[in-house]
Amino acid sequence: MSSKEIKATLKNAREAIRKREYKEALKHCKMVLKQDKNNYNAWVFIGVAATELEQPDQAKTAYKKATELDPDQLLAWQGLQNLGEKNNTSDNRDELLGVYQKLMELYESSDKQKWHEVCLKLIDLYDQEKKYPEAAKTWNRLIQLKQQDGAGKQELYQLWKKMIQLLVDKVESQDNEMQQLLITAFENVLSSLDKIPSDDHQKISTDYIKFLLKLPHEGDKLMLTCKALIDQYPTSTSSLEVLGAHFIQTECLSDEALQCYTRLNKMEPTNGLGLIGLGIKNMQEQEYEEAAKNLAEGLKRAQATVIAWLYLAEIQLRMHKYEETISSCKQGLKWLEKCVRDGNSHQKSKLLHLQAEAMVRSSVPNNADKIFGILEQLPNNEPILLAMKGKAYLNKNRMEQASQISAYLTSSHPDLAESWELQGLIDYSEKNYMQAEQSFKKALKIKADCGEYYYYVGLTYWFMGEEMRRDKSKAATHLLKAAKLDGYNGKTFCYLGHYYRDIVQDKSRARGCYKKAFERNNSDEDAGAAAVDLSIELGDMETALTVLKIVTDQSSAGTAKWAWLRRGLYYLKVNQNSKAVADLQAALRADPKDSNCWECLAEAYLSRGGYTAALKAFTKASELSPNAVYNIYKIAAIKQILGKYADAITEYKQIVQNLENYVPALKGLGECYLMMSRNALSDYLDGRALDSVEQALKYLASALQYRPEISCLWKLIGDTCTTLHDLSPAKVSVQVPFVLIGQNENSNLQPLNKNELLRLGGRCYVRALTLMSSSANLWCDLGVNYYRQAQHLATTGEENTVHELLEKSLQCLKKSVTLNSKNHQYWNALGVVACYKGIENYALAQHAFIKSIQVEQNNVVAWTNLGATYLKNENIELAHEAFKVAQSLEPSYVMCWIGQALVAEAVGSYETMDLFRHTTELGVNTEGAKGYVHWVCTTLQDKSNRNSELYKYNIVQMNAISAAQVVMSKYTERIQTDPIAFTMLGYLNEYLDLKKQAAEAYQRAVVLLQSAKDNEKLPFAQRNWARALCAAGHYQESIQAYMLNSLTKFDDITGLALAYFKKGQFQESAKAYEKALGVAHTEKEKAQILIALAMIEFKGNRMDNAKTLLFKCSMLKETSIESLQTLCALGLLKKDITLTTAALNELLKHWDKISSTYETCLLTSGMFSLQGNNLAVQRQAAKAVHSNPADPALWTLLSRLIPQHTPQKAEGGVVAGSVAQILSSHHSKSALLFSAVNQMAAGKHSTIDKKNNALKMIQKAVHLYPDDPTVWASLMAASHMEKTLSHLDDRIPKLSVSEELLVTAITAKIKTEKNMPTFYLQSLENWSLQQAATGLKEMGKHSEAEAFCTKVLKRHPDHPAVFLLLREVQCEQLLLSHRQLPDAVLEELKKAVMSNFTSVTAWHWLAEIYKSQGMMVAAEMCYRQGLQLSSKQGDVNGKLSSLLRLALLALSLSTIKLQSNRWTSLVKEATNEAQKICFCPLASLFQALLQFIMKMGARETRRLLERVVYQPGYTESIASVARWYLLRHLWAKNDDTLIMVLLQNAKLKGDSRVEELYQKLNDSS
Repeated sequence: MSSKEIKATLKNAREAIRKREYKEALKHCKMVLKQDKNNYNAWVFIGVAATELEQPDQAKTAYKKATELDPDQLLAWQGLQNLGEKNNTSDNRDELLGVYQKLMELYESSDKQKWHEVCLKLIDLYDQEKKYPEAAKTWNRLIQLKQQDGAGKQELYQLWKKMIQLLVDKVESQDNEMQQLLITAFENVLSSLDKIPSDDHQKISTDYIKFLLKLPHEGDKLMLTCKALIDQYPTSTSSLEVLGAHFIQTECLSDEALQCYTRLNKMEPTNGLGLIGLGIKNMQEQEYEEAAKNLAEGLKRAQATVIAWLYLAEIQLRMHKYEETISSCKQGLKWLEKCVRDGNSHQKSKLLHLQAEAMVRSSVPNNADKIFGILEQLPNNEPILLAMKGKAYLNKNRMEQASQISAYLTSSHPDLAESWELQGLIDYSEKNYMQAEQSFKKALKIKADCGEYYYYVGLTYWFMGEEMRRDKSKAATHLLKAAKLDGYNGKTFCYLGHYYRDIVQDKSRARGCYKKAFERNNSDEDAGAAAVDLSIELGDMETALTVLKIVTDQSSAGTAKWAWLRRGLYYLKVNQNSKAVADLQAALRADPKDSNCWECLAEAYLSRGGYTAALKAFTKASELSPNAVYNIYKIAAIKQILGKYADAITEYKQIVQNLENYVPALKGLGECYLMMSRNALSDYLDGRALDSVEQALKYLASALQYRPEISCLWKLIGDTCTTLHDLSPAKVSVQVPFVLIGQNENSNLQPLNKNELLRLGGRCYVRALTLMSSSANLWCDLGVNYYRQAQHLATTGEENTVHELLEKSLQCLKKSVTLNSKNHQYWNALGVVACYKGIENYALAQHAFIKSIQVEQNNVVAWTNLGATYLKNENIELAHEAFKVAQSLEPSYVMCWIGQALVAEAVGSYETMDLFRHTTELGVNTEGAKGYVHWVCTTLQDKSNRNSELYKYNIVQMNAISAAQVVMSKYTERIQTDPIAFTMLGYLNEYLDLKKQAAEAYQRAVVLLQSAKDNEKLPFAQRNWARALCAAGHYQESIQAYMLNSLTKFDDITGLALAYFKKGQFQESAKAYEKALGVAHTEKEKAQILIALAMIEFKGNRMDNAKTLLFKCSMLKETSIESLQTLCALGLLKKDITLTTAALNELLKHWDKISSTYETCLLTSGMFSLQGNNLAVQRQAAKAVHSNPADPALWTLLSRLIPQHTPQKAEGGVVAGSVAQILSSHHSKSALLFSAVNQMAAGKHSTIDKKNNALKMIQKAVHLYPDDPTVWASLMAASHMEKTLSHLDDRIPKLSVSEELLVTAITAKIKTEKNMPTFYLQSLENWSLQQAATGLKEMGKHSEAEAFCTKVLKRHPDHPAVFLLLREVQCEQLLLSHRQLPDAVLEELKKAVMSNFTSVTAWHWLAEIYKSQGMMVAAEMCYRQGLQLSSKQGDVNGKLSSLLRLALLALSLSTIKLQSNRWTSLVKEATNEAQKICFCPLASLFQALLQFIMKMGARETRRLLERVVYQPGYTESIASVARWYLLRHLWAKNDDTLIMVLLQNAKLKGDSRVEELYQKLNDSS
């Protein structure tokens, strides 16, 4: 290629670059380079193209090649510049610096503007790379060039200014040349300014002096410049700050420096450097406290001033503030590391020295290792540092090393005071006080003005013994000298305080010394505690609190325990309990193991009313100090306050066991038992109250033996004796210690009756009054005791004694109000006694009650008593107003409500009963209880109001009978002499069907009336008693009770007749009824007697006579509903459908007279059952429920009928049973059982629902009614269901109770059951025996089943059902062997079935035997026999079972070609008949399977199978079979869509068998 072609190619390359076709340009350049490798332009063009193509390495190589070919050409260097600036990485910057330098060289002579631009870029790059000297030189060169070019003053000013801005902050990295350049720059800038003074001049001048401050060698120039600026700007502090900083750095303490600090501080009081300067000034003047304060404040604003930290550390060390010294040294060292300048090593040494000395003097062992590390940084040859090292060893208790150093120093440096100081300290620590004295004195000879050495000498004398302490010339003199020389050593003043306190016994001086010691070192706990304690002793609480406040304010968490504790105790003393709690908690943070602190905190909590917190604190104190009796006592006392009397008694007894004579604990026990007796009395637990009173008297008597002079013990005994005043005298017999009686019997206890106990209480009050005669409270208690004695004696008829006691009571109460007329309780008691029968001074009573109200406005008791007084005087309106006020004051006070109830009763208000009921809700009380029960019984006796709203609310809705029975039971427990109360209790018990309790209550009433010889009421009581005995099953006792009366009354005669009837004496019963017929007054009574006679005839199996008597009833003027019901029941019993229907139709004609829907529903359902119409049975019960939804008996009946007649609706039966349980507790047992049976019928087992299933419900029933055999039989059934399901699912059953155990339980319960009919119990037992054997057999436990049957047959040899089961078990074992049974065996089995031919299951079992032997026709005959038998018996379930088994037999034979039509027809016939009986899922499945067998691919087959699979009502086990066959059908039809639907359904139901079949079909296709 010629040169011309090369130029053309290069031109093309340039054109391609212009068009941005960079790859094309590269091709052209490479063509050129093939011919001319050193072509400059080609390499440049390659660099340009590669740069644009983002190939920086290729571009750089090309540009460098070009620069090598022609170093003076600009293009390649410019390319390198652009490339470097574009890729500005740390690796490229060094190359870029060279590029800039070359470009400046090339531009210098050719293009000044370009040179200037590149120069600025070079300076900026130097700055980025922190090459400040090069930047400064380049900038200076730029300025020189500008000067040569004749630049203007302003332009040069800006350049110098930019140079300053660029480099002024980089002083640390500048060399001397650079610093001089900056100085020149500052001077040029300042000289360029026209206006002086000005803001610019001031700012630049300030920057200039700050720059000079960083240059130690420019001090003179700095001072001159600062002085000039101070003159120019006298109001500015910046120059003074810089000058002050210079003086501080150079440690200049001249007058000029002090004047500078003073002037700066005046101009700006908060200026940091000014404060530091003042601190230095104070330090020179030995004003150390002020110096430390100023330096600390100054350093907050000028932290980087290292020399100030050094000065502060020196001052703090002199003031013995070692921790602060260490902290200051650390700060100084930290800032010293950040600031690099000359003299740093000197300051560092001083700071390290001070830090090590402070650590040594602090005597903290943990600092020793740190000291050694610090000393290693300092010169090793200094003896002072070596002595310091020895002290560090001594602090760490390393005596050997310390002694070695001491020996070396005393031998090599005997003229060094520190040498002898170290030796003295070693001797002192080893308690060689004589040698220590000598060593310290040698140190004093060398350094006579050292207060610390005098302190050591004084301390040594102090510990030499008592004699040296008392010698004033020894310890005291040296300590005083030490205090004079070193007034900041707090320890010196502390020991002087010890001297004045213990030796001189001058508390005032001692307090002053302690206070001074604490002021010098507020961390000195001994000094602070002593100062506070002495201040308190001297009555100077202000000083004590000041000291404590200083300590607590400065202390961190977990410190200063002594201060917190003392201040907390002070606050506790002055009743500032919240503050006391806070301070004592802080004390505990310092020492959580201090039991005293816990005890004090508990007292503070207790004073504040925080009983629970106090209890916890005392408990903690007791744990830390188990032997401290006081803590246990306070724990018991708090529990007593909180009402936890049983726990308090336990604690008190723990004290008494260890300390028998601890009277507070004995008193506490007595009080607790007294309170427990009062609580028991309020809850009507009288026996518990008596026991508690005996215990209270026991412990209070023990306390009296130790401290008989304490009046409160006598008062407590009086209270205890009087507290039983409400109890019946017959119940009170209390064992009292003989100490209280004054007798010395052989035994320690003497039984006292109620009268003796009350008299003892009075004597105890008198004894207490002899000890404290001016106590109004005791006079009141004595008066109340006399009143209670009078109340008790009033029942015995001792009128004279009663009047005397009442007069005494009145006088005592008057004495109490005389002594204290401001106590409302005393006035109230006086009023009560004044009202009592025998005094009846109502004017005095009214006056007393009004006075009580005046003394205490919120006095509900006095208002109530005032109302009772008005009511007693028949002033109803005033009584009502008084009671109303009492109700407003305290609505929960029972007595005012009783008063309102009595007012309502007096005026005949309908609210009376509601008011009495409310009193029983507020609490049990005798007056309210009897009033409420009276009204309940009165309402119940009036049978005409049963449908009234008032009756429904007061009796039914408010559950009045149960509530009244409860309160009357408690009333009769308390008051056992009221026959009316016992009669009402018996009446209520009869309503609640509590027969035994009713008989007992009536008997008690009879006994009381007999003892009172009340012949008017006695016959009624005896009649009630006889009736209750008959109801309770005590027929002979009932007959005897009836015989007590004259037998002239209709009720007595009929009651006697009923008792005879119940006992089985039908002839005597008939005679009694015939006698009653003669005295009957109404047609209804005659009808009822005829019905009773008909029942007697029925019992004698004289049916015609019974019917005749019942028909005779219907001929009376008034139709007897009961006779029609009896006639209907008779027809049901004899299964006479005609008689039943006729009687029921006649009964329904009188529907409006029928009171019980339940009985009518029961009879109607029985009729439908007799007709075999099961659905009508269920519908009749459901209809009755809908008509009477609030009747629990109907819901229970519905739940009972559903599983027996319509089991497909069993889930509804479960709901019916649940509703019955909710509506009434009386039906809960039956409803619970029927619900469980319904759940079993519905298949609700634990696999379906773990929480709500038959077994769970039956288990609940067993827990609630364990004596009912029916419940246990139901448990057996539910358990069998669960076991069967577990066996089928191959899992372990949750309930593994053996059948034999359940049979034993059922048999035991049947023996004790007396209320159920005998035939029912016998049937239940037979069923349980059969079920047990069947269960064992079905579980495969054949040997156990056989053994069980054999065992039962030994006890019951004539039990055909068990005998048949035995044969079934034995045959089962033969069949398992898969051998053909001999004809003899088959004949024997047939005989066994014939012996129990009425059993449908027996025929089914025989059919299964025939099936196993291939005798299908014989099996069919057995099934037909079972079907015929069940139809005859009306057994729906047996009939259904027979049909389904027959259908299954025919279905299994329908595939046989021979007689296939016969078997097919039999399947259809049996399943159709089954579905006529009820909805039968199994029948539907059999029909679908038959269709599958006959026509597998037919549409009808799919329809029938889909009905079973998808429609509701089919159990999963049946649906699973249908699903399996449906899959086979759909697979044959290749219907993939329906197959996927079926598989989704199977997955949803968890049917894995279908999924497995589908997988096998896929694999085989």
